[in-house]
Amino acid sequence: MTTLPTIPSPCIAVCQLDPQSGLCRGCLRTTDEIGLWSTASDAERLEILARLKQRRRAAGRRRRGAE
Repeated sequence: MTTLPTIPSPCIAVCQLDPQSGLCRGCLRTTDEIGLWSTASDAERLEILARLKQRRRAAGRRRRGAE
């Protein structure tokens, strides 16, 4: 039996790294955050999501995936 992750990935399938910021253009995660996601605890995932929320606001995005 496969257990579904309790907190889904913020990936929106726009997987391109911005060379200047080092962030994914789709989900705004760093390569470290992307690599950590599959083994991260729920607490670590929530920390990443909180950082993503701040990055979206700083980038002028109101919601996930909006550019």
